[in-house]
Amino acid sequence: MKRTVPLLATTAILALSLSACGSSSGTAGSSSSEQNGSALQKVKDAGVLIVGTEGTYRPFSFHEGSDLTGYDVEVIKAVGEKMGVEVKFQETQWDAIFAGLDAGRFDVIANQVAITPEREEKYLFSKPYTVSEGVVVTKSDNTDITSFDSLKGKKTAQSLTSSFYEAAKAAGATIEPVEGWAQSVTLLKQGRVDATVNDKLTFLDAQKTNPDDSIKIAAESEDKSESAVTLRKGSEDLQEAIDGALDELRADGELASISEKYFGEDISK
Repeated sequence: MKRTVPLLATTAILALSLSACGSSSGTAGSSSSEQNGSALQKVKDAGVLIVGTEGTYRPFSFHEGSDLTGYDVEVIKAVGEKMGVEVKFQETQWDAIFAGLDAGRFDVIANQVAITPEREEKYLFSKPYTVSEGVVVTKSDNTDITSFDSLKGKKTAQSLTSSFYEAAKAAGATIEPVEGWAQSVTLLKQGRVDATVNDKLTFLDAQKTNPDDSIKIAAESEDKSESAVTLRKGSEDLQEAIDGALDELRADGELASISEKYFGEDISK
């Protein structure tokens, strides 16, 4: 997934900061404080939380007919309900989404933005609402591969532009280049490769959409990627309100319910 930055590193495997495969860190031009008063008060006065999202990133933010939906869309709508404000979306291409936040076109981003040290220097983040890790996927009857270390000498199917390619290579695998998840799984099921390394959310999404008991997760990385609502620096009061809403959604089970709807398990923690 491209909105998160997988970083599998050290211990022969790597640390994950997901995606979603190869994302921009954004450029922050805003000052360290909102210049015209409280960010939260502005939202309350308007009665609207304006959210930047792509609208083309299934299953997180996409269209079903004319309706915008998806995991991130439902989460931020639920946050708005807890805050007592309407949520409106500004659909924006990924490459321009941070610039849109900097320019004040929207109050927050909800689009699987992974929390990274680089981004934390420029932006505020809510508490995470998505947690994932890198996984090794094999055929269900495979008993040879039980960890990243056991990829040594095995053949994996990987996109050469993905950080998971580096994960598999660092583990000592021979790489069969592919264009994406679908081709990786095809080669795996044909027995032409032993495994593929990808993000767990990609696997869960595929299994939710098209269940396939011929493949399984054989190993997971210890390092996790966390994605959160992204805000401009100086929006601490709005950040606190969003965190409070997310806490309520966790406590009442709604966040888990949204997760299970899209992924078949709770990915929010």
